[in-house]
Amino acid sequence: MGSGHRPVIFLTLLLLLSSAALSDLDADRSALLSLRAAVGRSILPTWSPSASPCSYHGVTCESGRVTALRLPGAGLIGSVPAGTLANLTSLRTLSLRFNALSGPLPSDLASLSELRNLYLQQNRFSGPLPDAVGELKNLVRLDLAGNNFSGNITTKLSGLPRLRTLYLESNSLSGSIPDLDLPNLVQFNVSFNRLNGSIPPSLRKMPANAFLAMSVCGGPLPACPGEVSPSPSPPPGTAEAPGGGNASGGNKSDGKRKKKKLSGGAIAGISVACAVALGLVVLVFVLFCTKRSKKSGATLATGTTASRAVPKPQERAGEVSSVVAGAAGAAPPAETAKKLIFFSEGGKGEFDLEDLLRASAEVLGKGTFGTAYKAVLEMGLVVAVKRLKDVNLGEREFREKVEGIGSMNHPNLVPLKAYYFSKDEKLLVYEYMPLGSLSAQLHGNRGSGRVPLNWEIRSAIALGAARGLAYIHSTSLSSSHGNIKSSNILLGKSNLDARVSDHGLARLAGSASSSMPARAAGYRAPEVTDPRRVSQKADVYSFGVLLLELLTGKAPAQAILNEEGIDLPRWVQSVVREEWTSEVFDAELLRSQNVEEEMVQLLQLAIDCAAQYPDNRPSMPEVVGKIEEILQSSLRATAENSSEGGDNRVEED
Repeated sequence: MGSGHRPVIFLTLLLLLSSAALSDLDADRSALLSLRAAVGRSILPTWSPSASPCSYHGVTCESGRVTALRLPGAGLIGSVPAGTLANLTSLRTLSLRFNALSGPLPSDLASLSELRNLYLQQNRFSGPLPDAVGELKNLVRLDLAGNNFSGNITTKLSGLPRLRTLYLESNSLSGSIPDLDLPNLVQFNVSFNRLNGSIPPSLRKMPANAFLAMSVCGGPLPACPGEVSPSPSPPPGTAEAPGGGNASGGNKSDGKRKKKKLSGGAIAGISVACAVALGLVVLVFVLFCTKRSKKSGATLATGTTASRAVPKPQERAGEVSSVVAGAAGAAPPAETAKKLIFFSEGGKGEFDLEDLLRASAEVLGKGTFGTAYKAVLEMGLVVAVKRLKDVNLGEREFREKVEGIGSMNHPNLVPLKAYYFSKDEKLLVYEYMPLGSLSAQLHGNRGSGRVPLNWEIRSAIALGAARGLAYIHSTSLSSSHGNIKSSNILLGKSNLDARVSDHGLARLAGSASSSMPARAAGYRAPEVTDPRRVSQKADVYSFGVLLLELLTGKAPAQAILNEEGIDLPRWVQSVVREEWTSEVFDAELLRSQNVEEEMVQLLQLAIDCAAQYPDNRPSMPEVVGKIEEILQSSLRATAENSSEGGDNRVEED
């Protein structure tokens, strides 16, 4: 072939390669547009069919192919269909965290053979963990935390030799933890699932906080039943042979046994001491039984049983039976009165009153309506039990009102699972919120070990609490919460899972004026004079104070004490009037980048909610809409920032 043809051949090859590259990029564009149509709707306006996909928001390209897709907190919602993501065959990083994606993971996920990093945490994905994940041989980081995955952890994960990070916490995974062969695994967490059994050998090097709130044992946790903890190594030269003798010879072992033998006098002394101790135990037992029988005779004679004392808040550990057993004893003899009454889908069959009686518990705190306990049942289930006070309703009225509370169903309300009624005791059993209250998170540990509450977390909490309160208001024109404050905003499996608690309890409270001071500490609207009669606009005022608390880091009661009687709303307004707005915000918030405008907008909304006159306050649906608008603005401003906002993990390429 002549040399004159070589440039032509080279040009032809170049054109063919360019055509192939364009074809691949067109395929990437098609996949991205399919994804937008399925879950992005109108929130990705820059994704135009006529533009290069490399110019799309959240997309990174290399060598003419899409290699990274990062859309954290972009408002994506719905199920990801097959045939979308899998067509991005050069993708190395996929981050769709903090959205509302649901349904199972796409069945063709295994096609992403180049994928190194997969961040899907804090969505609503459900179903089993697909075996296809185990076929992503190049995967280094996998984060599926904070979803609704169920079923067993697939053993196919052992097929990921490069995997260094595996986060599966806060799902509904069940069964035992498989013995995964992951030689490079460094970061691991499966807490807050429904896993049980022994921690496998391959994962026993992980810290104890990787296995929180589950019925698992071994390794960094206490030994499993029947499992022998490793004994300390014997001193050099005294190692035992497999049969129990000394490895260096029988004579040395025999000599040591002789040296360890006790003298006859020592044995006699020990025997006498044991006999005396046994006698004392028997005497105490007889006295105890006699006292109990006298006490039982007295209660039978009167036909009632006194309730047992409730642990004081400073008694951090105890038995929840000290609360419930007294209630059971004080109940009428009717069979139904001695049972927990469950709500539909509220856990019926998971446990009963006897299980609650045997549960170990600790006091969580005392509130306006009673004392709350964390109860750990024998099967590993954890619930929160509230012992109500100042509730003097008859059984029929109590049941009607509590069943009204139990019928409330919203993702941002703490679910009421069951209740118990007797003449002397009224108990409410709630789903346990593991991260505690917003008040504790804001005003608890401010030392060096504290995990900061950044803008992403605080704004998400504000939105969740607003949605919960708006739902309560939507149930009827007269429905209100009556006691909105940071200690009644609880956090579930993550800091982004905010739930309103104590909803409906104002209807159960008595007329005792003692409940007024607890509610008046900075949250009470100026027009409220009777704590039993709180309007929806009064709730809005309390919510406005809550927003100010989130933004300033100041507790309302603390603001009153430290600012010579000036409440938190008036203090904020005085600072803003002097144009020192930056002085208002908590120092932890000021570290957030590119969201100053959104912070000021939320501050203005808080001031509007805490207006002096009720007619000047917005409604809760308006508040929700405004917070959603602010969040969309901040998400657009920070979408290209790859730092993990929810749990301070870092996305890496």
